Amino acid sequence: MRVAIAGSNGLACAIAEGISTSTYHQLIILSRAPKPHLTAKGWQVVVVSYAETHRQDLAFKLAGVGAVISVISGPAQITLIDAAAQAGVRRFAPAEFEGQAAIRPQQDALDRGKRAALTRLQHYQARGMQYTSFVCGILYERFSPGGMNACRIGLRSGIGAEGDYLMNITRKKGQIPYGPNGQPAAISMTSAKDVGKFVAAAISLQTWPTELPEVIRGANFERAQHNSQSMQSALQLARSAGAIQEQLCVISMIATANGRFDFATPNLNSMVNFQPKTFQVWLQETWAGH
Repeated sequence: MRVAIAGSNGLACAIAEGISTSTYHQLIILSRAPKPHLTAKGWQVVVVSYAETHRQDLAFKLAGVGAVISVISGPAQITLIDAAAQAGVRRFAPAEFEGQAAIRPQQDALDRGKRAALTRLQHYQARGMQYTSFVCGILYERFSPGGMNACRIGLRSGIGAEGDYLMNITRKKGQIPYGPNGQPAAISMTSAKDVGKFVAAAISLQTWPTELPEVIRGANFERAQHNSQSMQSALQLARSAGAIQEQLCVISMIATANGRFDFATPNLNSMVNFQPKTFQVWLQETWAGH
């Protein structure tokens, strides 16, 4: 099968690595600009525009593609979905890679066009296009030295720096949100590299459910505890100060407390032939020497 990955950041590269090293699928990378460092890996890079006025050209470049894995968001992803449908692409995985869509609030400050993308895919599903969301909870790379941004992941999220989410390992500080049940929130987590392996394995599945949860669970640290009242107070304070980035950090913590990044029944783990790396092992390897 010919597989197209839309995006060239750290997560896109992890997925490309998983596909190129563990499958025989033909891989192309869709990028807004040439990427010599990816071409040097032997990957085919196709320069595209996601402007709606270039949708016809994008559909032409998707001719013969069987599956699209998107790591782009917003209006660009909508154009990509429309072009994929026009080109007859049979499978599409949108840029989800977090928690389950069903438990997100209607007014979601963290949405970044995800709801619109799923609505569009549901429309095309009725016409024969399969889609699935790879539900992987929180990426380990949030806790890398320098955070996700240092891994070129979530560069436009506004909360990709080290310490923006729950833990700042360099400063040895952590925050623990408590859920409505009065218990510390649980989160499900996966490394970007293992996400790539999961995606590679899923491409060959006979059918795609609308969600493919994958992961291991856990994570603890040194501790400032936050309940619903304290988090809402922090959010109001950030709004009063006009601190957008701080608002996103608090909203992410509230979403964690409400279970957005946790799920009890991963269904992809049993379908793949490898053991994901535990958070503890990943953390020790990543921070060795720091």
